Amino acid sequence: MDPGPLLPLTSRSVPDDAAPARAGTPTQTPTQPPAPPRPRRGAGVWTGLVLVLALLLGTLVFLGFPDRDDGRQDDGGSCTPRTVASWAEDDALTSEFARYGDDGARTDDWTGGDGTHSVRLPDGRLLWLFSDTFLGRVYGPPNPVGESYAWRDTTAPMVRNSAVLMRDGRLESTLPAPLFPDPAPDQWRWPVGARVEPRSPGSAEQVVRVLLWVRTAGQSPWIYGVPTATEVATLSLPDLRLESVETVLDQREVADPSRRVLFGTTLAEEDGWTYVFGGDDGRAVAREVSRAYVARVPEGGLADPAAWEYWDGTAWQTRARPRPVLGDGERTGVGSAFSVVREGGTYVLFTMAAGVRGLTTVAAYWACSPAGPWHGPAEEFSPALPHGGTGAYNPQTHPELSGDGRLVLSYDVNLLEPPGAGTAVTLSRNVSLYRPRFVTVRLGPGR
Repeated sequence: MDPGPLLPLTSRSVPDDAAPARAGTPTQTPTQPPAPPRPRRGAGVWTGLVLVLALLLGTLVFLGFPDRDDGRQDDGGSCTPRTVASWAEDDALTSEFARYGDDGARTDDWTGGDGTHSVRLPDGRLLWLFSDTFLGRVYGPPNPVGESYAWRDTTAPMVRNSAVLMRDGRLESTLPAPLFPDPAPDQWRWPVGARVEPRSPGSAEQVVRVLLWVRTAGQSPWIYGVPTATEVATLSLPDLRLESVETVLDQREVADPSRRVLFGTTLAEEDGWTYVFGGDDGRAVAREVSRAYVARVPEGGLADPAAWEYWDGTAWQTRARPRPVLGDGERTGVGSAFSVVREGGTYVLFTMAAGVRGLTTVAAYWACSPAGPWHGPAEEFSPALPHGGTGAYNPQTHPELSGDGRLVLSYDVNLLEPPGAGTAVTLSRNVSLYRPRFVTVRLGPGR
């Protein structure tokens, strides 16, 4: 995946960015976001200003975007400000991926990767999806230069995506990789969010839908590929056979690649809808903070391009003209991959912080609706890194492993170097430098 301006080889998210959108028919659904507007606590003078601006302008701008929901409730509602109250390293999960990756019994197993996403299958197994992935065999220390690291041979294969199965907390096997073949020469697919849903609306048969980002090889500044399209793959159950891949949003007609939006970095569900978040690649050329966007699809419709609706700033449209729901290009925004989780009536978004802190620090925002307004950034934290020359990116929540007030969150790690042969050598000399790590987060009252 693209880890950002400095991260190497293969990575998806870094400091703040995301992706653009697509179309169906020019019909408009004047449906409001899930959470209706509610009075803001301590409204006072601010309420007066809102009324005046609403009368004069018809729109209230919050951080540059229309204020569709003031976000706070004093009437006992379930949406309240949330932020990170505490966090701790999840050594058990981090160690499980190290154990599996270091197992040298097979040569076609996962030994390292990024773009970490997960989805619970109906039979209880957990499917882990990865983007750029090293296969091959790992050897115990010392490595060829005498360092005390587990290592792999520099000829070990690297594929653009992979999938690993876990049962009862233990990783069991790697599916044949790559799971999603390249769509064309010099193009590749990175899997992102996934969910189990009906094969079609109302169907009793279930399948796995996997959102895919298509990127095309490019020159600087597009060293991690030019954003090209959002696709949805369908996997059969229980055998996880790839049945089809459908393009839901082709971005090739958007002339400026930095304004192309790729959807699927994270999914959230509410009231029969799947909310699909994405972002643009603004930071690639301007080093600005990327902006977040949101679409929605009725349950069972992820693989149907005509079922997608995009938030255009005031309503859900089947025509893909999305407007950002978060990001001012400077102080607020998202990384190239981010995650959203729903706790009660509150949505919480995790992303890498803006600016230089985006290589080490996770920030959080909250909202009462997927379409915002998003408040924050709130409390930030800096998880551990395995090496002084590495950075963190792509914070992803894993509700399937969460509970009892605990939220499991992964983050990817990579070298702070441009991709190249030297980077690959370093990552193979110390395999721990290119594997997901995990923390447990507890949310508490925010501001």
